[in-house]
Amino acid sequence: MRSPKLTEDDYERTVESLRGTRLIEVTYYPLSCGDDDTEVEEWDFGAWHQPTMGVGMLAENGTQYSAVWGHSFDHHGLEVFREPMASLLTMIGQPGGTPAVVVTGHPSWSGLIGVPLVGAEILWSEGDFVPRLPVAVELRAPAATAWLVSGRPAQWPSDGRFYLGTDDVMTVFTHEAATAIGLSRESTED
Repeated sequence: MRSPKLTEDDYERTVESLRGTRLIEVTYYPLSCGDDDTEVEEWDFGAWHQPTMGVGMLAENGTQYSAVWGHSFDHHGLEVFREPMASLLTMIGQPGGTPAVVVTGHPSWSGLIGVPLVGAEILWSEGDFVPRLPVAVELRAPAATAWLVSGRPAQWPSDGRFYLGTDDVMTVFTHEAATAIGLSRESTED
């Protein structure tokens, strides 16, 4: 992982640029596993997915967005860049690297593909962290919502408890799952 440092202003401009965007492709970058480190680790857990290393999004106008965990704000948080994932991750698709798994056709993403995003909001951490940490970005389309989250299950297999602000990326697709994971209910309602 090699991500450049972000300022809050840069980050807010990048997320703002997602509003009105039509996504045409979404790719996950989960961990690899197996004896030869070339198998794709499980990532689909129903209402949430664990693409661990990040999510790549291609817009209709050709702009590429990458959502990864990073520490620009002095602790792990979700960072979004307007650049391809290959600029941030090394060894994509190689043994010991991360596989690229196109998930555009997955039913959880279907309501967000090919339609303008009507909202893209940063969910900042609340509490004692100074400066604030971006723990999630909420993407809204007329018929669907997805949260890109810096988080992971507290234990494996998951017992329903999650940590936010970690060095893993999750995607969450329902308000119920977002609330259970710890995303603020207020920030997920229109």
